[in-house]
Amino acid sequence: MAPTAGILLTGGRSRRMGADKASLVLDGETLAVRAGRRLAAVCDPALELGDGASDLPHVRESPPGAGPLAALAAAGSALRARGFAGPALMLAVDLPAVDEPLLRWLRDRPGVSTVVPRVDGRLQPVCARYGTDALVAAESLVIGGVRALHELFDVVEHEVLDETEWSAVATSRSFLDLDTPADARRFGVRLPRLA
Repeated sequence: MAPTAGILLTGGRSRRMGADKASLVLDGETLAVRAGRRLAAVCDPALELGDGASDLPHVRESPPGAGPLAALAAAGSALRARGFAGPALMLAVDLPAVDEPLLRWLRDRPGVSTVVPRVDGRLQPVCARYGTDALVAAESLVIGGVRALHELFDVVEHEVLDETEWSAVATSRSFLDLDTPADARRFGVRLPRLA
């Protein structure tokens, strides 16, 4: 099995949440530290794409806040600069229910190198494995002015994983993201008091 890198996305703008998602606290640790710990347990190397909210080494896409495709491109570039040339798991910080068994399953999934789960009819590209070809293609797309991550799937071979496949290690709740204060309350995530 080829080594697999981990890419933690923490640099989103969190507009609808009204607070930095990476700094929200669940079960006594920030979402960034929690996700970074889980990702590092199954991936080597692992790095954060953001401002350094986790315990992982971090880099930033240019310009900051340019979105997941730009973050994937920057991560691929940073990994290649470190001598890494394998696939990578991407995980967004606002997916607090993604656990190590699900990450391991995505990491070890046989077949094509880029795999993306589909949950309730929607692709989950920020909890997916990207092959080396996808990391290079992301950089080319960004240079060409493309901003949407889903456009990467138009140019790289990939496999879509439906519930019949991932249900052995996850439920649809595993992929729920935190976008609003109401989402945070449902998860038991503590929001900061705003002045």
